[in-house]
Amino acid sequence: MAEITASMVKELREATGAGMMDCKKALTQTEGDFDKAVEYLRENGLAKAAKKANRIAAEGIVAIATEGDTKAAVVEVNSETDFVAKNEKFQAYVAKVAAQALTSNADSIEAFLEEKWNEDTSKTVAEELQGQIAVIGENLKIRRFEKVEANDGAVVSYIHAGGKIGVIVKAKTAVVNDEVKEALKNIAMQVAALNAKYVTRDEVDQEYIASETEIIRAQIMNDPKESQKPANVIDGIVKGRISKQLKEICLVDQVYVKAEDVKQSVADYLKQVSKAVGADITVTSFVRYETGEGLEKKNEDFAAEVAAQLR
Repeated sequence: MAEITASMVKELREATGAGMMDCKKALTQTEGDFDKAVEYLRENGLAKAAKKANRIAAEGIVAIATEGDTKAAVVEVNSETDFVAKNEKFQAYVAKVAAQALTSNADSIEAFLEEKWNEDTSKTVAEELQGQIAVIGENLKIRRFEKVEANDGAVVSYIHAGGKIGVIVKAKTAVVNDEVKEALKNIAMQVAALNAKYVTRDEVDQEYIASETEIIRAQIMNDPKESQKPANVIDGIVKGRISKQLKEICLVDQVYVKAEDVKQSVADYLKQVSKAVGADITVTSFVRYETGEGLEKKNEDFAAEVAAQLR
């Protein structure tokens, strides 16, 4: 049997990220064969990862990869704790997942996971994920991704709070210069801050407007004072309240967060920049990912998080 040296353990540990004792055991079990030891760790890592698969992964980060001014992809990868989300190794892995998404033709997360991993085509994206679970020691999940391409304009991205929120804005414009990109970056920051649901009112589901109209009208009719007003006045109140709601959820109607007069709308800001660069700038779509939105989160204090990692 081959002698297992410290340098062999060190080399295997650097190649796999596994623990020192795990590496020593793998080399012992495979009689010092490096490749077989790697495979041994992968196989055992997958077994460990399977046990973690039912644990809630609602922390993590959002990352964005870009190609020039016309392509971008955003991904959300979840971990169990914020402690891991701040780990450099985890963040480097998520950046690679975003780069994978940028070149992907997958139309679902299932298809994405079945793709060959760009960094090592002997593995799939899912297999690399399982390997990361084994190394990091928490359940991880590639939750979602979206790819954006602009054929007649530009895409600009923005990451907020170290990956808590990621935004991609797509715009139609004949001019793509620093001034235009800065303006679109400002719009991306607007989306991150105020969480618009639509670009314009034309995108709002008419069923939503009809439902909200009924609710507002019922509220008015249940108010002893307002219910006594003439029908045309009540109609005006309903329209006014609906319009106020739409201003909050439609991007171009929102008050621009950097407006000096605290009145300028996003639409007016874009018109101002369009005039300055000599070309119309029209935001056509945006993507906003917020880490863990809609997921159940467990309550753990920081000390418990650290203790969990040490275990």
